Amino acid sequence: MSDFQFDQETTASPASKRDGSAQRAQMHQFEGHLSSQWNIGDNPNGGYLLAIALRALLDAVPHPDPLSVTTQYLRPGLGGVAFELEIEVLRTGRSVSNARATLLQEGKPRVLVSAVCGDLSTGTGLPQTWSIPAPVIPAPDECVQRSAAGQGVELPILGRLDTRLEPSCAVPGSSEHAELNGWIRFKDGRNPDTTALPMFCDAFPPSPFAVLGTIGWVPTLELTVHVRQRPASGWIQGQFVNQDLSGGRMIESGCLWDSQGNLVAQSRQLGLVTPRD
Repeated sequence: MSDFQFDQETTASPASKRDGSAQRAQMHQFEGHLSSQWNIGDNPNGGYLLAIALRALLDAVPHPDPLSVTTQYLRPGLGGVAFELEIEVLRTGRSVSNARATLLQEGKPRVLVSAVCGDLSTGTGLPQTWSIPAPVIPAPDECVQRSAAGQGVELPILGRLDTRLEPSCAVPGSSEHAELNGWIRFKDGRNPDTTALPMFCDAFPPSPFAVLGTIGWVPTLELTVHVRQRPASGWIQGQFVNQDLSGGRMIESGCLWDSQGNLVAQSRQLGLVTPRD
């Protein structure tokens, strides 16, 4: 067992088969316990829930990396409460596998995850490539630590993730643009990998924070992450932009780059922005 907190707290164990559907060769069942240490306010961060489902899903397919992951959030997770996972392998091919996962607590589905999995150490042989360059921002030591006071909600997740925000967007309501830049890494020194990148995409503060101020928790309704490369060790740089907020529903686009400046993930999120009480 790994000594790192992320590995320990996203591990699910194979469960006893409980019903006839689980007897199908392509159905796998897991179980475990949600930690409260990844909470945003009273509920576990959605990226943390995704990471649990994704790690179990990858154990059920022959390909090691998530290429595309779409997650729908049906209900908030419950920190400190047991969970069950149902994984269905839909297809295994030579270059990709397709699978889906349902995370349940107290008999209710909380998260639905669909993933296309592959091997990012191989390519198609196409010689010409291009990508999105990382924006130039201050180094992590020159950025501002994310804080519970700044976001207006308790953040137990700060004990797990070291998140630094570019000074120009770190003060709530200080910007005219709903854009957030910064850095993220595991606090205990674990290096990033392709199972962590989708979680990182959901772990930054919401970008409307820069314009609207202390808006508190912004629940995700749907999150899609495309993983582009295996990341180098060190900090992950993130940029998240919201150009569409209507009726309290936002669409946010994000990018992550590794310490070598390589684009390693892109994301698109639909979330709810509600007034604070």
